[in-house]
Amino acid sequence: MDTLDAIYARRAVKHFDPAHRMTDEEVDKLMQAAIQAPTSFNIQHWRFVMIRDPELRKQIRAVGNDQAQMTDASLLILMTGDVKAWEKDPSRYWRNAPPEVAELLVNWMGPFHEGKDQLQRDEAQRSIGMAMQTIMLAATSMGYQSCPMIGFDLDEVAKLVNLPEDHCIGPMVAVGKGTKDPWSKPGQLELSEVVVTDRF
Repeated sequence: MDTLDAIYARRAVKHFDPAHRMTDEEVDKLMQAAIQAPTSFNIQHWRFVMIRDPELRKQIRAVGNDQAQMTDASLLILMTGDVKAWEKDPSRYWRNAPPEVAELLVNWMGPFHEGKDQLQRDEAQRSIGMAMQTIMLAATSMGYQSCPMIGFDLDEVAKLVNLPEDHCIGPMVAVGKGTKDPWSKPGQLELSEVVVTDRF
């Protein structure tokens, strides 16, 4: 599927076939696409929690406003980010770069992040967002549907998945075979309202 076609075709689907299973090859293809998403300093903050245990998915649904896609979709992926990834052996993010480039960026990584807790969290969340959009577009191109979700108790889900203290939690995305057509887009704003040239 053409990239622009996937962008326009992607919708938040709420109804999934609970009997459908994606193959291991399809899941691998989807996640290999996900890790092509860009990240600041190539830090790759994202940590994708694949919720496979049916009982755990029920528990998440119970603290997730009873959203059926949490249990019915082929995949439920919790998007999390390692906020401290910038200080965890940062040379590995540039191991294939020319030595002078790797040295420059690895040495810059620490001063850029150190002591800036909000920046560290923001960077992890930005990385999560770009990876999540990549997952949804890749799923669309593969003939699947997806649904991004923020309607769940963050603290309770963090407990259920044993989220490490130095990680942040982002949205979830459900991926699978949709069983109902989504609504028409409810109301896109005009470009004239959202695009600003140079200054507000």
